[in-house]
Amino acid sequence: MNNMKTVFVVDDSDTNLSMAEEALENHYRVMTVPSAAKMFTLLEKVKPDLILLDIEMPEINGMEALRRLKANEKYMNIPVIFLTGRTDAAVEVQGFEMGVIDFITKPFSPPVLQNRIKMHLNIDGLIRDRTAQLRRLQNSIVYILADMVENRDKATGGHIERTTTYIKILIDALMTKHIYDDEIRRWDFEIITSSARLHDVGKIMISDLILNKPDRLTEDEYILMQTHAERGEQIIDQIISSSGEEEFLRSAKLFAGYHHEHWDGTGYPHGAHGTNIPLQGRIMAIADVYDALVSNRSYKEAFTHDQAVQIIMSEKGKQFDPKLVEVFFEVKDLFKEMAERRRQ
Repeated sequence: MNNMKTVFVVDDSDTNLSMAEEALENHYRVMTVPSAAKMFTLLEKVKPDLILLDIEMPEINGMEALRRLKANEKYMNIPVIFLTGRTDAAVEVQGFEMGVIDFITKPFSPPVLQNRIKMHLNIDGLIRDRTAQLRRLQNSIVYILADMVENRDKATGGHIERTTTYIKILIDALMTKHIYDDEIRRWDFEIITSSARLHDVGKIMISDLILNKPDRLTEDEYILMQTHAERGEQIIDQIISSSGEEEFLRSAKLFAGYHHEHWDGTGYPHGAHGTNIPLQGRIMAIADVYDALVSNRSYKEAFTHDQAVQIIMSEKGKQFDPKLVEVFFEVKDLFKEMAERRRQ
């Protein structure tokens, strides 16, 4: 029994609940739920492998329940099949657009119900396995590229791991406070945090003489160093052209190309300003600068955490997004813990 998949059957009809339970109980762990409201209560304790959801229910109907499921990060990937008593092409189109995987017409026959559920759970399992395999390959490539960058730039060892941790802290805080909620809610957080590791990939194209110069860079050398943001975009564009991969590389390109842009438009390479700078770039800007400030460089000693916080706060609305600076200030102690851990 413990190895059985869990299926929720959500319907306001006791007859339909009994029929579904009888048809499925020998194959799945079936949990019958008489309303969408009670389904959401149960979801806090149990996460099913699939939900059979009636469309026509009082209070919260199936469409509204599906919308809420897809808007919640914890539930959005649970496959949902609609149960419906009538065929309606417009409803089917709307349902598929919202993310439902199938429709089953009531009254249903047990063999049809069993076979449709089995098919979708098998497909879902194959997709998850394939996705996991691709993610492992993707992450391996990212780690190799990131290591190549850090192994060449001796002055910033550990920078990629630290900035990745800092952006996780900032994104968690943004989610908690519902800041930029509409955009962040659409993100795949594994993709975001993994792709952030490529923000300095353009440094592969920068000369070792500049990357590892023991003194402060000249004006001409600094201009060449600045090109790493645009070159990072170009490298990722070439990979996109070759592979056709979109979401991960599109996110990596935003981190690479926009983490040196300034809120007031004085940054590089695009001179973008305000919310025209992608959110990935605005978040990385704070993580990147904080790490640079509290780290030793050939041309400066590390600033203290408090000094770094003061500098970032002074750039609110100038170099950095004002909302992000406020969030940074609220979680600054978590940044401090991370900075101190690296010195131990």
